[in-house]
Amino acid sequence: MIRIDAMWLATEAVDMRAGPGRLLALVVAVFGAAQAHHGYIFANARGTRLKLLVNDGFGVWCAARRLHQGRFLWTAQTAANGVALTQPQFDALIIGLPWARLEEMQRIAYV
Repeated sequence: MIRIDAMWLATEAVDMRAGPGRLLALVVAVFGAAQAHHGYIFANARGTRLKLLVNDGFGVWCAARRLHQGRFLWTAQTAANGVALTQPQFDALIIGLPWARLEEMQRIAYV
């Protein structure tokens, strides 16, 4: 299994034709370096496709996911170094749930 200690969400859209080399160059440009055991998530402009780039300490892995209906919920935040995601946020993101509102959805504040 590939160990992932931290997950980062790139806030700008990426051309999904980009392969591991181009995505790695984007990671270095945006985040400064591709840290070992960190994952970097990219989306296309329409929000229907994701690519995950993981540095396992020996090389990089690239995985892709596409939604046939709907869109991935992306952040409107424009952070220079991307947004850190927790494991539950990542799990929600890849199935199309509102990952940014997970804490808020944990409690019912009104009826």
